[in-house]
Amino acid sequence: MDPEELIDNFEMLGSWEERYAYIIELGREMPPLTDDERTEANRVRGCMSQVWLVADDDPGKLVFRGDSDAHIVRGLIALLRMLMSERSPDEVRALDIGDIFGRLGLENQITANRRNGFYAMVERIRAMAAERAVS
Repeated sequence: MDPEELIDNFEMLGSWEERYAYIIELGREMPPLTDDERTEANRVRGCMSQVWLVADDDPGKLVFRGDSDAHIVRGLIALLRMLMSERSPDEVRALDIGDIFGRLGLENQITANRRNGFYAMVERIRAMAAERAVS
């Protein structure tokens, strides 16, 4: 998804209650990872919740999936998938997620711990993109 489209979608949702509901719904629509994929190797460090990210084999672009034991975090993973999955490694590394996060208003709406976990997921996704770039 184009970042501007996501930002426009957020702006159409008035209140933060509606925005949270939208994020949680995005997470609910995302298929869960299998038990075999919920391994220590796929776990994201730096998140208070349990978070797992896996990259699928797709030459030339990063395709990833994720899961969490927290509804809002599953929704944040879904947002990141919308923005960062199905892109080339260079596109993933060039995307200014901090700017998008701020423009969505999430910077001021989630706790510092969730924010740190969000950026831990971003760093893990960028690392997966870097691995794809050298493959």
